[in-house]
Amino acid sequence: MISPLAYVDSAAKIGKNVTIQPFAFIEGNVEIGDDCIIMSGAKILHGTRMGKGNKVHHNAILGAEPQDFHYTGEESLLVIGEHNDIRENVVISRATHAESATRIGNENYLMDGVHLCHDVQIGNHCVLGIKTTVAGECRIDDNTILSSNVILHQCCHIGSWVLIQAGCRIAKDVPPYVIMNGNPAEYHGINAAVLQHKHQATERVLRHIVNAYRLVYQGNFSVQDALQKIEDQVPMSDEIHNIINFIRNSKGIVK
Repeated sequence: MISPLAYVDSAAKIGKNVTIQPFAFIEGNVEIGDDCIIMSGAKILHGTRMGKGNKVHHNAILGAEPQDFHYTGEESLLVIGEHNDIRENVVISRATHAESATRIGNENYLMDGVHLCHDVQIGNHCVLGIKTTVAGECRIDDNTILSSNVILHQCCHIGSWVLIQAGCRIAKDVPPYVIMNGNPAEYHGINAAVLQHKHQATERVLRHIVNAYRLVYQGNFSVQDALQKIEDQVPMSDEIHNIINFIRNSKGIVK
């Protein structure tokens, strides 16, 4: 159902069974998939591509022009997957350049006032807390939680199954499975409860993850030496490989 009080550009492509409430604003060059709900006051702007089953709450703005001095008006995109819940006052910008896109995966929950800047990449099943701000070109892997008022500086990479607690400011990469807390942010253990109940990690694997990060964060080693010791001392699993590969490919982790 599309309210006659909503503005929907004739060039917008609207799927089946889409609800658009009064005073929503849908520009042209927009695609909205089946079964989406666009609430009053939400704005879906030029260049937004949205899959099915998304819910966009009041006053959210999707596809805003990037706040980047390199932006010159190019036809860039915001690509959103399926079954995301985008709460009130969220702002998500398009990418800076035409060949790029800001991308949001599936089944993410973005709480009130979240701001995602240009070229951000978010995986699946993530939660971003109230007023969290993610600067341009950041990447957030699957199943990660950013609590309220977290700030990610530009180009950070946050690994999978990470918990960043409220108010943290993150200026470097955060490897998978850890908890970050405080300002300056620091390692606060592994995200064991979530890993055990959602990722179904065994006690044995959890011990190995703990031992790997003990070498990285609590041993008196360089990062490269710590990685070598992990390979030598910690039994391999998919999780340990993920830790090693993430840190090895990072330009610098929160330490």
